[in-house]
Amino acid sequence: MLEQKIFEFVTQYQLIENGDKIVLGVSGGPDSIAMLDILHKLSKEINFEIFVAHINHGLRENAKIDEKFVQDFCEKIEVPFFVKHVNIKQIAQEQKCGIEETGRKIRYEFFDEILEKTMSNKIAIAHHCNDNAETILMNLLRGTGTKGLIGMEKKNGKYIRPLLETKRQEIDEYLKQNHIEARHDESNDDNTYTRNKIRNVLIPYLEKEFNPNLMVALQRLSCIIKEENEYWQNKIPVIYEQICIEEKNVTQNYAYNKSNHAEIIMDLKKFNTLEKVLQKKMILYAIQKIFGTTKGLEKIHMEDIIKLCNNNIGNKYLTPNKHIKIVTQKKQLKIMAVTC
Repeated sequence: MLEQKIFEFVTQYQLIENGDKIVLGVSGGPDSIAMLDILHKLSKEINFEIFVAHINHGLRENAKIDEKFVQDFCEKIEVPFFVKHVNIKQIAQEQKCGIEETGRKIRYEFFDEILEKTMSNKIAIAHHCNDNAETILMNLLRGTGTKGLIGMEKKNGKYIRPLLETKRQEIDEYLKQNHIEARHDESNDDNTYTRNKIRNVLIPYLEKEFNPNLMVALQRLSCIIKEENEYWQNKIPVIYEQICIEEKNVTQNYAYNKSNHAEIIMDLKKFNTLEKVLQKKMILYAIQKIFGTTKGLEKIHMEDIIKLCNNNIGNKYLTPNKHIKIVTQKKQLKIMAVTC
């Protein structure tokens, strides 16, 4: 039974523990409704509380029907329900962002709001095995590094994904066996969106023509890459400490780092003795420390930075983007935050 599978998954990886208070993001679709129903049942075995957060994006004609459906479902099983109404199109235009990106940002802000309001400690997202496969393939097609091949994490801070090792087919079968209806988001059928095209066109084609066990294969790849990534996460700080000379104005407050020209200084001679793969990881690690992200830093930038360092010529610099300045000076490698 799927309930038993989820029970074993969340207990094995300590996704859910006794006394937890969890906010569930529930759209009304099959995935989130299955998650809600299963976690409601498991809450009696593990002893935790759940709360439902639903966003009405104002994008679809059926959005109000979806909202009422989720509210009625929560009332039936006596789970607290919270809803937020937003005009995503208007917000996206005002912030000059895409609708998908804006929608995601608003959703997670709302989840955090309900987390605080209910004094909860975790947020459950209904991503499943197929979603993870889509993410890996999408990252691969965009030209990702190894980190992008990990896909989604089963646990990432306060966020948990109880269905991550569950296939969509298992979810559909569970709902059918338990006579549970769910809403259908017709926007998921629109293949003009990249993720939808991967889900509706690419994956069925790959499963039919190449590997019927594609989901299992991609899940296995994800696990292998994750193990290697964990190795580097432990190794990199040790090597960094050996070549770092000084950190100036580097805190966990990334906004402070940027506004106060945070700077990391490394020993250029020691840096140049490292293998190229470690040189890249040191640069990325330092940039992550300053900015909290390495987004926007591409392969060509990394190659240029390493070339600059290996040439070992003083008083030279690069600006990979408007926020970062890389300087080689007095046998030192400096990675600096600059304000525009």
